[in-house]
Amino acid sequence: MLEVTDIHSYYGKSHILNGVSMELKEGELVCLLGRNGVGKSTTLKSIMGVVQPQQGSIRFKETELVGKKPYEIARLGVGYVPEDRRIFRSLTVHENLLMGIKSRKGENRDEGADAWTVDRVYKLFPKLEERKNNKGAHLSGGEQQMLTTVRTLMGNPRLILVDEPTEGLAPLIVKDVLEVLSAVRKAGVTVLMVEQNFKAAIKVADRYYIMSKGQMVFEGDTDALLAAADVRKNYLEV
Repeated sequence: MLEVTDIHSYYGKSHILNGVSMELKEGELVCLLGRNGVGKSTTLKSIMGVVQPQQGSIRFKETELVGKKPYEIARLGVGYVPEDRRIFRSLTVHENLLMGIKSRKGENRDEGADAWTVDRVYKLFPKLEERKNNKGAHLSGGEQQMLTTVRTLMGNPRLILVDEPTEGLAPLIVKDVLEVLSAVRKAGVTVLMVEQNFKAAIKVADRYYIMSKGQMVFEGDTDALLAAADVRKNYLEV
């Protein structure tokens, strides 16, 4: 579904991503791990077109993304859940979900029985229905994370990029957020998640990439990562 090949991205003259490559198969939940400042969020922003790679290729379902604007990439079926959540704090949960619905004109989206609707969201995530009349400003951090993730689904993406979903959340709330991501994957949406919390990641991910200084230093499944003690010690906060 997604193939990232040898991308190089910059902030000004600062070389942030130095030849990053990775791939996701349809239906996977893949976690990108690493310490602060190694380029994880920049990788997501490069895929989404927020940061334009200066070299390399990013292909989503055989369509080249490099050079496209974020709204064009979203129309192809890629959703983005930023680290700072960006919910509409003055709007209710229900109104936030309605804001996630995108125009159908010119979009490559699924419009069949599996299309995301407010009713489908409430059925899958009953906690949101319980809060549907609450304003975003009155939600807990975990509820805000759930809302911003699910609001992204309202655009019917086939792939969502989720940046640091458990950052700053208490352990019990982390569990709820991970359950939301697992439910999203089970509903047929492919997920690429950036995370620092190794112990949280292994509860939901199928495969892992680990970054250090703008490069990939590990790729493997849960068994491989658990067996790679030196990699975890050198490159992760554990």
